Amino acid sequence: MSTFNYFNYFTEIEEHFWRKRGAHLLVSPLDWAIVETWQKAGVPLDAVLRGIDAAFESHQRSRRAGRPLKSLAYCVDAVLEAAEQKVESAAGSGPAAARVAVKQCPFSRDELHAFLARNSAKLDKAALRHGADSGWARHAQRASQSLAELHPLLDSALNLDLEDLERRLSVIEERLTAALTSAATEETLLTIRRELDVQLAPYRRRMSAAQLAQLERQYIQKRLFETFDLPRLSLFYLT
Repeated sequence: MSTFNYFNYFTEIEEHFWRKRGAHLLVSPLDWAIVETWQKAGVPLDAVLRGIDAAFESHQRSRRAGRPLKSLAYCVDAVLEAAEQKVESAAGSGPAAARVAVKQCPFSRDELHAFLARNSAKLDKAALRHGADSGWARHAQRASQSLAELHPLLDSALNLDLEDLERRLSVIEERLTAALTSAATEETLLTIRRELDVQLAPYRRRMSAAQLAQLERQYIQKRLFETFDLPRLSLFYLT
C-alpha cells in the first residue's frame, strides 16, 4: 500500500461507495470490517476504488441491475482482482514505477500526541468503570501505559516514522483484543457470532474461506471493542 494513504482509507472508500450508490447511507459493521481487511492486507486505495467501479459495472449488466448494491461484500472479488492487476502492472513496469513517492506526513505531532492521550484516557476510564481488578481491565491499564510511553518517540525523531508507530499501535491493540476475547462471556461472543452470520449470509458464496476467516476476525474485534466501550488505537481511526 502506498505510504500513508490508509490513514484516510475508510473515508475515501465510504464516500466513493456512497457516490456509486447515489445514496448517503450508514455503512454497516460488516462493511467496516471489510474495509479493515483490505487495509490490513495492504490493498492500495486506488485498487479498491477501481474494484468498486468494476463491481457496479458488472452489477448493471446483470439481471439484478434494478436492485441497488447494499454492501461492499459484493465488491470483494472485484477489489482483489484490481489489486492483483496493479501488482502485475507495477512488476511489468520495472522498479522505478513500483517505487512509492515520499509524501508529507498527514498528521502534526500535536495531533498524534492528542490522539494517544485521548485513547489513554478512554482506556483508563473503561478500566475504572468495569473494575480495575478485573483481568481485562489490567490489560486496558497496561495498554494505556504503553500509549503513554510512545509520546517521547513522537518528539525524538526529526522525521516521524508513522509506519513504525502504526506497527507499535497494532501490537498494543492485538494484545488488548486477546484480553477482551478471553474476558467476554460466552453469551456476548455468541451474540456477536449470530450478528455476523446474519449479515454474512447473503455473501458467503462470494468469498473464499480465507476471506471469510479474516473478515470474521475483523468483525469480532470491532464488536468487542464496541461492547467494552474501548477506543481503537490504529492511526486508521485518527481521521
